[in-house]
Amino acid sequence: MKREARILLFQQVDVYPVTCEGLSQGRSNLQVLEAVIQGGSNIIQLREKDYPKKDLYNLALKFKEITSRAGVLLIINDHVDIALGVEADGVHLGQEDLPVQVARKLAPELLIGASTHSLEQALQAEKDGADYINIGPIFSTETKEGVGRSLGPEAISEISPQIKIPFTVMGGINEDNIEQVLAKGARRVAMVTAITKAADIAAKVKSLKEKIRQFSG
Repeated sequence: MKREARILLFQQVDVYPVTCEGLSQGRSNLQVLEAVIQGGSNIIQLREKDYPKKDLYNLALKFKEITSRAGVLLIINDHVDIALGVEADGVHLGQEDLPVQVARKLAPELLIGASTHSLEQALQAEKDGADYINIGPIFSTETKEGVGRSLGPEAISEISPQIKIPFTVMGGINEDNIEQVLAKGARRVAMVTAITKAADIAAKVKSLKEKIRQFSG
């Protein structure tokens, strides 16, 4: 799939599930993947910070097989080489990962997302060739260590009008506070534990999608 087609699919994203097997209530990443697809998600980010690289590659191959069959975008966290190796749809880079402009040279057809924690970082990522940015952490979260204070929902209305590319938001967002970020203009919401810890993941994804749809209408 070409980058332009991937961008068109990304524009349809609402709920953006991100994996974390250690916070999935005993379920495997593959079980979580199947459930979020059943719930109607059209994207998944494979994010496992502590996996040996070969194990992550092998898991990414399985993810790619399932997401291709389902027509779901597969984003690999951090690793451009694994994203290219399994023919994923994109890679998501943190501030300490490979620079966006280098990743773009290596992977011209991949979607490239970048985590940003300030307006300055957001503008730089856009300038460097990112297809989308993430703004966060919005609230305090157990999955983001070392990124400093939470930004608060007001960061969305501060940053988003200044950029031209799509954005996601992440960090401590759940069904109880999602309306706070939606009210500030967010329409693509990345979540880990609000989804992975849910008793019924598919039902949770459907419920979250409906909340976003109510604000998008």
